[in-house]
Amino acid sequence: MLKSYEAIYQKGHLHWVDERPPIESARVIVTILTDQQAFAKRRHPPPSLAGKVEILGDMVSPIVDEGDWECLK
Repeated sequence: MLKSYEAIYQKGHLHWVDERPPIESARVIVTILTDQQAFAKRRHPPPSLAGKVEILGDMVSPIVDEGDWECLK
């Protein structure tokens, strides 16, 4: 399985944005993003939403128990 890692290329060097690949040496394919938005920092919710939003679930686990799923019956 292929895994992607985000980096910024500056003056001949790659600067890893998050995690680094856990290898010493590898052949790579580089895709250049010339759009300035590619260099934007990660987005965060606006401060005006602070205290007004309730998170009901996440992308890893469902908000409803599996026993309540109609398709499993």
